[in-house]
Formats: sequence, C-alpha cells, structure tokens
Amino acid sequence: MSGVASIEAIPIGYEEPNDHGRIRHVTLIKLVHDDGAVGWGESVTYWPEASRAVVALVDGLREVVVGADPLDTEGTWRALRKHMWWYGNGGVASIALAGIDIAMWDLKGKLLDTRVLDLLGGPVKDELPAIASGHAAKADLGALAEEAAAWTATGLHGMKIGFGKRGEARLGYEHDRDVEYVRRVREAMGPDKSFMVDLGVNTQWNVSEAVRRIRAFEEHAVDWVEEPLGHFDPDGYRELRAKTQTKIAYGEKEFGLEGVQRLLESGTCDVLGFDPGRAEGLTAFRHAVTRVEAARREANAHAWSTAIVSAASLAISWSTPVCRQFEVKPLRDVAQFELVTEPLAHSGGFMPQPRGPGLGVEVREDVVERLRLDA
Repeated sequence: MSGVASIEAIPIGYEEPNDHGRIRHVTLIKLVHDDGAVGWGESVTYWPEASRAVVALVDGLREVVVGADPLDTEGTWRALRKHMWWYGNGGVASIALAGIDIAMWDLKGKLLDTRVLDLLGGPVKDELPAIASGHAAKADLGALAEEAAAWTATGLHGMKIGFGKRGEARLGYEHDRDVEYVRRVREAMGPDKSFMVDLGVNTQWNVSEAVRRIRAFEEHAVDWVEEPLGHFDPDGYRELRAKTQTKIAYGEKEFGLEGVQRLLESGTCDVLGFDPGRAEGLTAFRHAVTRVEAARREANAHAWSTAIVSAASLAISWSTPVCRQFEVKPLRDVAQFELVTEPLAHSGGFMPQPRGPGLGVEVREDVVERLRLDA
C-alpha cells in the first residue's frame, strides 16, 4: 500500500451558541492518500494566533507525513514526536500533532474499510450514556434551573455546567449564589440525573473556598467538580480530597502523556479529562486510558469542538471501560450539525456507536470552505 500524498491545515472559525455566540477557532487537517482517500483531523486551537501557528507547524511537518504509511499510526505518531523534540513538549506543537494523528486514524480506517472503534479493539460496553455539557449564561437562577431541566428532559442522563463563562450568570464568584444555583438545578432535574460543575479559568478557588463550596454542593448530590483549583495544584488537591467526598476532575489542559502520568501519580485526580484534539491525538488518548484503567480511575473525553474530535472521542469512549459517559452540546451549532453529513447525536440519552469506516463521519467540504479563514 502506498502512502500519504498530501497534507493541508485549514483554519476555520464558527459562531458557538453554546458559548454565548463567541467565535471559536479550530484548524482542520486534511490528509490525501495516493489513491485519493481522504482522512480528516482537528487541532483544537481556540484562538486565531494558535491556528496560524498550527498551520505553520503542519507545513514544517510535511516532510514527516507525506510518504508515511497510513496504516502505521503509532510509527507516524512517534516519528512526529521525535521530529518535534526541541519544541514539542506541549503547546501548539502538541495541538498540531493531535490533528495530524486523528487524520491518520481516519485515513487508516477508510483504507481498511474498518471503523476506528474496531481498530482500537472494538466496543467493551453495551451502552454509553450521554449528558448535556453547557455554559451558564442567564442572570436569573430560576431560568437557569429551567434550562437545565429542559436540556436533560430530552433523555440525557445529566448535565455538566461551566461556571465563570460569558453572559450574566456570574457563577463561581459568590458562595451563596453558587449553592442556591446548585440547589435549584438539582430540584429541577430531579434526583436521578448526574450533575457536574466545571470551573472555568476565570473562577478558580483557593483551597478553603473550594472546601466550603464543595461541602455545600454535596448536600445536593454533585457528582464531580472540575478544576476547582486550576489545572494542576497537587498539594491543594490533596487537601481538598481529604476534606470532601466529591470526585475531582481535571486534566483537559494537559498536552500529552507526561502530563497524564503526572496527574495520576499525584493521586489527586478521580476523573481525567482528555482532549484528543489538543493532547497529541487519538494515539495519546489510547495510551492514556490504559494508564487510567491501571490507576483505577475514570476518564472523560472532551468533545466540545467539531464533530471530528467528537467522533474521535466517541470511538475511544466505546473502546474503554474508564469512559463512563459522553458530553454533547445542548444547543445545535454548525461545527456539530453542518460540518458533517450525519451529525453525532444521542438517541434517548445514549450515544450510538460510530458507523462507517474511519471515524464514521463524512466532512462536508463546502461547509469547510464557508468557514475557512485566512492563515
């Protein structure tokens, strides 16, 4: 079998209704095989300057990728890491590698007429519950509680809500308001729905604040709190875990396996968040979940950009026992519902297995062109 004939990095931007209308930036990676087959990946760049950097890096990495055997995803991933040794321990280098790696897996599956899920070993569970993953933006707590109830009334098994986001919600800043919000949401959703709170970069607490908040949240059955002390504070997290019962989730801001290992060895992370579009791709995620399983922890796949990363995260989530739910955006957006011909959507609160070869999504190139930005 011949190799990769070309690689292209395509920066796009789209309005995200789940983030108060903000323009989100990602860079799509398009691989073309000698026989014309196409593999798609995604680098979750978030900012326009990061997209420009990824475009430049992908252009520089062309010599490693073009001519590579698309069936040797592990070998190409390692070759890229070796090439990037001087600048590749995180940051935009890891993000660029992530998009290339996802595209390689998609291309591999298409050439073999096999699902990426099956290339990962196949499904290891009978079902995968879906939860809503949104941001709180409204000022009125009653309206926010009604919104949560409406999101989960679709059959979704629970909700993860972002504090400190755009809009007028002002969650994460005042203890009493936060606790009242959690109380109202739990009452509106009912006792059987899972409930997670995600602290944004604008609202990290110190240890004493986190202990007080989380103890109060525990009266309303919050399943986990994500990044209450930021993305890495092992001493603070040890104290927080000793003084509370709620699971602690973090890891989404790490850039690769070294960071995953550091979190697991700290003993402070109950639920590892992982973004395959940021942290060296699907290959890194595959290695990460084996470590999470060995540490007897949980993992949670990031799926909050386009349908490409969602498809990669869905394949991993089906293939490992440590991913126990799957996040979906509650509001329709172009990145999930227009970029691909058949959007990934839950049915009765459960995610289907990926269908079709590769990642199981077909990218609409007319939409890519509509969203394309200047590099």
